[in-house]
Amino acid sequence: MTDTPLWRPDPQALEHSPWMAFAGFAGERAGLSLSDPLALHQWSVTDREGFWSAVWDFCGVRGVKGDRIIANGDAMPGARFFPDAALNFAENLLSRTGAEPALLFRAEDKLRREMSWDELSALVSRLQQAFRSHGVVKGDRIAAMMPNMPETIACMLACASIGAIWSSCSPDFGVQGVLDRFGQIEPKLFIACDGYWYNGKRQDVTAKLAGISASLKPKATVIVPLVDDAEAVAGAVAGAATLAAFIEGHPAKAVDFEPLPFSHPLYILFSSGTTGIPKCIVHSAGGTLLQHLKEHRLHCGLEPGERLFYFTTCGWMMWNWLVSGLAVGATLCLYDGSPFHPDGNVIFDYAAEEKFAVLGTSAKFIDAVRKAGLEPARTHDLSSLRLMTSTGSPLSPEGFTFVYESIKPDVHLASISGGTDIVSCFVLGIPALPVWRGEIQGPGLGMAVDVWDEDGQPIRGAKGELVCTKPFPAMPIGFWNDPDDAKYRAAYFNRFDTVWTHGDFAEWTPHHGIIIHGRSDATLNPGGVRIGTAEIYNQVEQMEEVLEAICIGQDWDEDVRVVLFVRLAEGVTLDEDLQSRIRTKIRTGASPRHVPAKIIAVADIPRTKSGKIVELAVRDVVHGRPVKNQEALANPEALDLYRDLAELKS
Repeated sequence: MTDTPLWRPDPQALEHSPWMAFAGFAGERAGLSLSDPLALHQWSVTDREGFWSAVWDFCGVRGVKGDRIIANGDAMPGARFFPDAALNFAENLLSRTGAEPALLFRAEDKLRREMSWDELSALVSRLQQAFRSHGVVKGDRIAAMMPNMPETIACMLACASIGAIWSSCSPDFGVQGVLDRFGQIEPKLFIACDGYWYNGKRQDVTAKLAGISASLKPKATVIVPLVDDAEAVAGAVAGAATLAAFIEGHPAKAVDFEPLPFSHPLYILFSSGTTGIPKCIVHSAGGTLLQHLKEHRLHCGLEPGERLFYFTTCGWMMWNWLVSGLAVGATLCLYDGSPFHPDGNVIFDYAAEEKFAVLGTSAKFIDAVRKAGLEPARTHDLSSLRLMTSTGSPLSPEGFTFVYESIKPDVHLASISGGTDIVSCFVLGIPALPVWRGEIQGPGLGMAVDVWDEDGQPIRGAKGELVCTKPFPAMPIGFWNDPDDAKYRAAYFNRFDTVWTHGDFAEWTPHHGIIIHGRSDATLNPGGVRIGTAEIYNQVEQMEEVLEAICIGQDWDEDVRVVLFVRLAEGVTLDEDLQSRIRTKIRTGASPRHVPAKIIAVADIPRTKSGKIVELAVRDVVHGRPVKNQEALANPEALDLYRDLAELKS
């Protein structure tokens, strides 16, 4: 730890920032001085009704707020925010009109497009009419396997305008990976691209789409052009139409926004546990909107007309977070493709040419740029860039230093952490506080974040469980097909009753900041993409050569790498050919992100007396940590097979 921060806010810029404007606005209403950021946070979690009401008003939410701010406010889960409110998510995002760009798009093959606010509204109108003509009504699901492109956002907004529920993934998912997700929610419409580019290669999706569409049996499949092959792909997929054909006969007019309750479902996101198919997390329109407005407007200081970029796919919650920037009136900068084709300057080229104000990426990307020997501070004009955010995995102290030495010495670097579970952040950047090397600046406003030990006691200066002790609007409505909330409660409230346990190892710092040390559960998180081990098992255990498998995430090279242990059939050897076939099976059946970095043969797999494999125990052994509750294991001696393996030291 160093006694000198890497960055301090400029007093004049801070004085005129949305953060300080809100502190004054809220303080005047509360009769308090809230200019100190720690005092503002304390008030925000103490007077939650006053705080969230102030966020609604300060951020100019379009809708009817109602008289009640929180009902059943101590129940977690069970608290209801703005129970009398009516609003429409899409109406709040279509916040501007005119010819200025709402969306900028750049693809790996150098395609560049703009879509103005008026053009975006016009496309949303045409899509809304087409959706309704196909019978889409409030509560129906629309699923998309799409790149991060303007049409994806327009489709989502049209979906939300009706009160239908949106769910998306990226086009690199395999057939089974898509069906494991969308098959659970039975979408009325399925939207997909006609192909995409990645790492210099055009990726064909025709056969994949045919299989997915045949299994989902949507009322219609819509093919959106990206690689100029939409008509051919639509012709090869039963019941499919190109986007142009789908909206034909529906001229643009004013968008009709359905007024909906604050808690009306907006998104279904997928988070995998350690067993079974991915869980379907349902997020509310009001909770998502208010939380994102707070994070964009206050924590990021986003202003109307500024340019906001996040490198993300449509299968990561950061896409949902990025899109909400429209509610502030920001211009979104979208990118599809590899961030390293032809080299690691691609994103910085984009940032310099389009004058990003905010650039969001992953810790792994920052480290890859560092290892590539790039120095954007010396090669690119990043004068417009005032905020850089990093998430996906903890940003290392070396990563912090690299940003200030080689990317931009006066940028506000905000390491942020939250997740799919809340489609937002628990801890993130605070524009009124210094940036310290290796630390997240602090909890989000309105988020009663703490670190607890195993006995549920707050701790300082030691690692513990990241918890949130009071309800907040961005808590999920629940899980899809979980009528008694059993899966929902098991996911977050089993450890400490009525307190959200997030599954992160965390630690408070002397600067009131947070350090995230990684996951405390068995969910994998390579490159910031949450992966359930069950999705890997579902593929590899179909192979005759593999009797069973166990998969963990190993902390490696400032990220997490997937390690797969396999118990093989008698007489089978884990040679290069078998490893190649295992990786191909996982890549095509799940996604490229599920492919293990290491595959290791083992003679036995530890399990409980009830027959469940124990991923956490194996992960602890691999990381040299003690294994608790060994008495619950049927074969505790098997843990020795995973200790000090040479294969995991390189």
